Amino acid sequence: MDYLYQILSDEYLEYLHRFIDDWGFVIAGSILLLELLLLGVRKLVTKNVLGDAVANFITLGMFIAINTVLIGVMYVTLFYWVYLNFALVYLPSNLWTLVACIVLADIAYYWEHRFVHRVGFGWATHAVHHSSPYFNISVAYRFGPLDGLMPLPFHLPLALLGFNPLVIFMSEMIVQLYQTLLHTEVVGKLPKPVEAVFNTPSHHRVHHGSNPEYIDKNYAGIFIIWDKMFGTFEQEKAKVIYGVTTPVNTVNPLKIFFFGYGRLFKKVFAAKSLKGALGYLIKPPGWHPADKMTEG
Repeated sequence: MDYLYQILSDEYLEYLHRFIDDWGFVIAGSILLLELLLLGVRKLVTKNVLGDAVANFITLGMFIAINTVLIGVMYVTLFYWVYLNFALVYLPSNLWTLVACIVLADIAYYWEHRFVHRVGFGWATHAVHHSSPYFNISVAYRFGPLDGLMPLPFHLPLALLGFNPLVIFMSEMIVQLYQTLLHTEVVGKLPKPVEAVFNTPSHHRVHHGSNPEYIDKNYAGIFIIWDKMFGTFEQEKAKVIYGVTTPVNTVNPLKIFFFGYGRLFKKVFAAKSLKGALGYLIKPPGWHPADKMTEG
């Protein structure tokens, strides 16, 4: 068991990060090809399906550009600054701390995910991910403009606890990769013990549903137990209707990428008071100053 305590060098962590990231993309691409093949057999491949998939990867490119230029450097720098100056302890980088960090990053992801669903400014960027009327691996790569910024306040405490930032980034990537592989209809329900503990494609299909009973459910990353603990779990029963409650109805990647903030700021600028404008930013999507439901 000594290998569990063996120190993982920064160079090895960086190599492992690249390796998992590269192979994760290969696996996801292979699943997407299988999904398209199965749709082709059923004669369900349409221009809209293909256009939506292409738009998803274009939003990924735009997200990477913004994240690298405006957010990436600041994100990494801030983690190292907190770690080097304010960490309560300096934890060793080994398999034990990596596993512990993955679990804590998964809890942090749950609350980050719940936040972006329940706060207008967060939903405006995350709504891009939910706006596709389809559900396949390509949807996992459908990003909004500020998606890279939202994890910061939820994951930064891990650096304060003393986890090496490289271990934190590795943990975040593993949670995201796991989430990526859930975006499929090819896999039905898994054995009950798996469904009871882990997030599965079935659970995540519910999360992407615009059915009233499915909205704001199943925020989990890897472990569905967080939803069960905090009262946000729902089983997949009725057929899932994917997308947002007010559909985007376009495969134009620019319109898809910015529609969330377009809708949000349209409401903000139309507000009749500062309190109303602020409410649109910090209240849940659908909130209205007169307590009437609006588009989400």
